Amino acid sequence: MKTEVEGGVTAVFVDRRDAGLRLGERLRGLQGTGDVVVLGLPRGGVPVAFQVARALGAPLDVIVVRKLGVPYQPELGFGAIGEGGVRVVNPDVVRLANITRDEMAEVERRERAELERRARRFRAGHEPVDLAGRTVIVVDDGIATGGTARAACQVARAHGPSRVVLAVPVGAPETIASLRRDADEVVCLDTPDHFYAIGSWYDDFTQASDEDVVECLRLAGGQGLSGDRSQ
Repeated sequence: MKTEVEGGVTAVFVDRRDAGLRLGERLRGLQGTGDVVVLGLPRGGVPVAFQVARALGAPLDVIVVRKLGVPYQPELGFGAIGEGGVRVVNPDVVRLANITRDEMAEVERRERAELERRARRFRAGHEPVDLAGRTVIVVDDGIATGGTARAACQVARAHGPSRVVLAVPVGAPETIASLRRDADEVVCLDTPDHFYAIGSWYDDFTQASDEDVVECLRLAGGQGLSGDRSQ
């Protein structure tokens, strides 16, 4: 149900739980099709992903990525890193920004340390789910510029899945269109012409915490964190 919120923007989703339930319904066609894994982007994407994983009966995990930003222009990414030593670099940006190997190494060292800290915090000692040969659904609570979602898709693909699906409740139309180059399929429930901020499309967009992420993974159970394909 849509409700009017401050500034005249129409809220589409009650909260992240509602968004996840509705996104899960849209993705039910993937239920029972084989090895499906749902990956939530921390923090806000994980509560959405939790509901998607429940709807599909699929394991839930986080996908922790860090953008590698150009030293003098950090918002411009020259690549991204993920767990397991995954590193994705855009050589065109490296060349145009004239970044040296030493500069790249320093940025990666700093971001790798933060990535590992966050992964340890979220997983509490559990190993990541094995993505090789599986259908991976990357979930966030919305997409504006798409930088993090793009990095997540690239990092997920580097782990050898058979297919990468990006799924979000709401996103900017131009960004969603551009992300179709990074994922095999993009599922977005709403692409409003006048996008504004992601939070504008939720009645309740309370910031998710690290504890919320940890709790979602705990509730998902050992099956979701172990990656046991026999479950």
